[in-house]
Amino acid sequence: MKFGKRIKEQIQESLPEWRDKFLRYKELKNLISSPAPAESIFVGLLNAEIEKFNAFFVEQEEDFIIHHKELQYRIQRLVEKCGDNDDVMFREEIGEIRKDIVNFHGEMVLLVNYSNINYTGLTKILKKYDKRTGGALRSPFIQKVLRQPFFKTDLVSRLVREWETTMDAMFPALTREPRTVSDDGYIILSL
Repeated sequence: MKFGKRIKEQIQESLPEWRDKFLRYKELKNLISSPAPAESIFVGLLNAEIEKFNAFFVEQEEDFIIHHKELQYRIQRLVEKCGDNDDVMFREEIGEIRKDIVNFHGEMVLLVNYSNINYTGLTKILKKYDKRTGGALRSPFIQKVLRQPFFKTDLVSRLVREWETTMDAMFPALTREPRTVSDDGYIILSL
């Protein structure tokens, strides 16, 4: 699959409020295809894209840290309040927390994917530019990209792993092997 199609699909599958935060790959590709693409215009657009990625990524990362602490607090409060209680209120609250953890985990995974697809897009568009112009912009520009906040996903990846561990500990029925599979191929979960 061509990268332009892949990034378009990724954008369509992302959260609606994230869609304008991705690399404007088609616009950059069209600029390269113009009769005499000016390096200063191309580099200016790339720098603007990187600033956009960084602003969005850092904002999401900060929101994730806050949400991470809030979820930890909710879990701690629930454990202190209910202990081994099996009443309806406890089950409802644990269900809400489980839903929030799953959604939170999903958003963090999406942010890691966001970083990866934009990095890949930058490398591909720079390769096209160098091929079209005979220049050597790709290598130094990628060195710059590797130092950008949006490229550094260590914190988000660590949070993803922490919440996977939390889900395994809190909801072992969802992660326990072996899993029962129905005749139509769906995994049967006991909640």
